[in-house]
Amino acid sequence: MTNYENYAEKILEKYKAPGAALGVAKDGEVVYERGVGHRNVEENLEVTKETIFGIASITKSFTGVAIMQLQEAGKLSVNDRAITYLPELKFNSKEHTEKVTVHHLLTHTAGLPPLPTLYHAMRRTMENDSSVSEKQLERLKEHDPIDNYDELMKFIGELEIDLLGEPGTQFSYSNDSYALLGAIIERVSGTPYDVYVTENILKPAGMDRSTFDIETVLKSDNVTTLYAKDNVGEKGVYASRAWWDSEAMCAGGFLRSTLADMLNYTEIFRNAGLVGKNRILTPESVKEMIHPHVQFQENKYYGYGLMITANFNGGTLVEHGGSLKGVSSNMGVIPEKGLASVVLINLAGVPAFKLMAASFNAALGFAPEKPVATYNDYEISIEQLKKYVGNFKSGEGVEMSVKIEDNQLHFENEGITYKMRPVGEHLFTIEMNEAETPIRFLFNEKNEMYGLFLGVRQILKEKVKDEVAK
Repeated sequence: MTNYENYAEKILEKYKAPGAALGVAKDGEVVYERGVGHRNVEENLEVTKETIFGIASITKSFTGVAIMQLQEAGKLSVNDRAITYLPELKFNSKEHTEKVTVHHLLTHTAGLPPLPTLYHAMRRTMENDSSVSEKQLERLKEHDPIDNYDELMKFIGELEIDLLGEPGTQFSYSNDSYALLGAIIERVSGTPYDVYVTENILKPAGMDRSTFDIETVLKSDNVTTLYAKDNVGEKGVYASRAWWDSEAMCAGGFLRSTLADMLNYTEIFRNAGLVGKNRILTPESVKEMIHPHVQFQENKYYGYGLMITANFNGGTLVEHGGSLKGVSSNMGVIPEKGLASVVLINLAGVPAFKLMAASFNAALGFAPEKPVATYNDYEISIEQLKKYVGNFKSGEGVEMSVKIEDNQLHFENEGITYKMRPVGEHLFTIEMNEAETPIRFLFNEKNEMYGLFLGVRQILKEKVKDEVAK
C-alpha cells in the first residue's frame, strides 16, 4: 500500500488536514492501518486507530441498520406509511404526506428538497462557537432552536415546502428524512434512538469507543480536536474545539467513532450481517440495504443509508461519506472482493471519498488516482448555453450561480468559480474535490429549467420554484 500512502499524504497536505486515520481490511483482517498527522497539532498529539473522530452522515447507515432490525423483529415494515408511527407529520399536502413510506425516507425519495432544519437543530451548540460567521449567526436567529422530534415535525409542518414530486419519483438527499427515521425508531422500539443504536449495533459489533454522547467524547483521553478553515481571513486552518450536536437530527449525522471501531462495523456489509460471532442483521436485510433502490447519477445509486457504485473495478462499491464542522469521513466495502476501507479526518472539505476510492484502487492493483468515472466531450452551441444560466439556492443555505463567460459556462459556489465541461444533454462536469464532478440541469414538462442536481441534492433555481416536474 506504499503508493496509496504516498498519494494520501499528498492529498492531506494539499487540503491542509491536521490529522487523519486511514484503514483497509481484507476478509475481515486489517491489512493497512495508519494515523497521519495530529489529533491535536498544538500539543503534538498524534492520531491512532483509537482516536475518536466525528463520522457525520455515515451515521445514516446505522439508522438503516436499526430500521432493518426492527423489520426483522416484526415491529415495522419499510413499506409502512410514515404517519403510522408519526401521525402528526405533515408536508404541505395531506395527500402527499399520507403516501410517504419508511422506504421513501430511507431512499431520500419522499419528495423533500433540502430544508433549513439542520441549522436550527444545531443552534444550541453553534451559537456559542467562535468559528460560526456573523452570517450564520443571523440565520440561526430566524427560528427558535429545534431540540426534539416534536419540535422538528412542527417546524417541517409549518414550512411552505416546494415538493419535488410524488413520493418515490424524485431523489434528493434529505437530512430531515433520516431525522424522521430516528423518531420512528424511538417510537417503535420504545427506546431513545441513541440508546437503541448503542445497545443493538455498537455493543454487539464491538464498537466500544463509539458514542453519541458529547460529554463522553469530551472526556475521552484520545479524541481529536476539531479544526476549521478560514477562507477569508488570516487564520488558515485553526483549532475550533466546539462540537456541533443535535438530538433532533441525531439519526442523520452525530455518531462519533474510531478507525478500529469503524473497521469492525464494515463487517456487517462484507460478512452478510455478522461481526465476529454476533449477528447484527440477516443476510436478507443486508441485501436489502445494499440494493440499488434509486439511481441519482450514472452508475450511482442509493440503498438504505448507503450509496452504491454498481461497477467499481469489477465489484460493487457500497459506501457512505460524511461532512460536518471538523469532519470529513468515508466508509466503504466491496463485498465481492472482501475489501473494506475507512477514512476519518478532523477538517471539513477534504475529499475523503477520493482517499477511500484510492485505497481500493491500490488494493486491487490500480493506480490510486484512477478516477471512479470518466466523461466524454459533448457538443453544444453558445446559444444553447443560455438556458442554463441562473442563480440557485437551497433551504440548507447553499447559494450558487451559473454564468457565461468567454463563451463558456462557469459555476460559482462559496466564492470559487469552476469551468463547466459539457458531457451530455443537460449534463456538465467541474473539477472539484480531486474528481470530475457532474452537474445535471433539471427541466420540467414545459422544457423550462427549474434547478440543478449537484452531488446528491436538487437545488432549485431562484424565482422558478412552482413548475417542478411531476
